[in-house]
Amino acid sequence: MTLQQAIEQVNARGDQAFVPYIMAGDGGLEALRHTILRLQELGVTAIEVGIPFTDPVADGPTIEKAGERALANGTNLRNVLATLKEFAAEVTIPLVAMTYLNPILAYGVAAFARDAYEAGIRGLIVPDMPLEESTIIHEELRAAGISLVQLVSLTSPPERIAKLAKASEGFIYAVTVNGITGARADFASNLAEHFAQLKSYSAIPVLAGFGISTPAHVANFGAFSDGVIVGSKIVDALANGDWNTIEQLIKASKQMEVK
Repeated sequence: MTLQQAIEQVNARGDQAFVPYIMAGDGGLEALRHTILRLQELGVTAIEVGIPFTDPVADGPTIEKAGERALANGTNLRNVLATLKEFAAEVTIPLVAMTYLNPILAYGVAAFARDAYEAGIRGLIVPDMPLEESTIIHEELRAAGISLVQLVSLTSPPERIAKLAKASEGFIYAVTVNGITGARADFASNLAEHFAQLKSYSAIPVLAGFGISTPAHVANFGAFSDGVIVGSKIVDALANGDWNTIEQLIKASKQMEVK
């Protein structure tokens, strides 16, 4: 099943897609299997697997610290994919890798695409790669069966938003705040209009990300998005062994009416 199909299947039954972000290697790579399989058991739609990087561009303090802990454990792109591959047969939902361009180039684009697919990766987010440079990796990803997801910010001009939305694969990652990741108390009042605009440019699902940290946020975004990505709150909960918070966030995505 492709990433887009997984999201559409969840939406078709009346639920909101829920995609937790986890930092691979935070707590050790040996924790990765348990975390992914537990999230899968709880009913998440897909899982965004962050690869720690020495110079992240969009991470807030929670995810940045998790990345630092993962790097201290010796985590890198190659050993994350190798670890994921060990239990790929047990994973029935799509994984979405979030990494930066340099590690992919150092790995070798063709080898990365092959190994990522074998590890269960069905989507890729590269936050430091402009759309105009995506040709560097896009052909190999498409051949392997991996969707290249585009981030769309609130501050981009309409023509830029249209271009990104039309180019995105799997889903459109709609950034809901200006700035870095991290929990927020509130959001801009015109987000519904922004999401309606995104939906007018492309038929693929639109997911909201950045700042979403409470069950109420999850439910509220369900009124105009196809799902949510929750990062910092999930990373913090995993670091503290707080599965109750994670379960409540996921539960909030399953109380939607068919839109």
